[in-house]
Amino acid sequence: MHTTGGLSNKDADGAAWEAGRGAVSGAAKWGLVFGGLGAVGYAMSPIYKGLTIQFKVFIQMSGMIMGACLEADHRIREFEAKVRMQKRMMRDRAVWEKYEHEIDEPPPHQVSK
Repeated sequence: MHTTGGLSNKDADGAAWEAGRGAVSGAAKWGLVFGGLGAVGYAMSPIYKGLTIQFKVFIQMSGMIMGACLEADHRIREFEAKVRMQKRMMRDRAVWEKYEHEIDEPPPHQVSK
């Protein structure tokens, strides 16, 4: 299969792992936030107390899924920026090395007539 300058397999694997780590950490963070909000709701709201356990679980899972998506997206954008920066640095380094090679090369001899 022909690719046109996209991510290499190594880059795609790295992006997938980074998104996975972001999803897990986002789900954990937002799960704690929504768990705390659920505890506050249970302590203070008669409406929340009256909800079924299934709906309370749904609310908790919705917060965790939202957090997972947000954090995975954030991490994937950071990873893409890092990959772009590394590729730019490699291009710039190659240009600089070519320039240094041209400077170090002795000038060609001219034949006099």
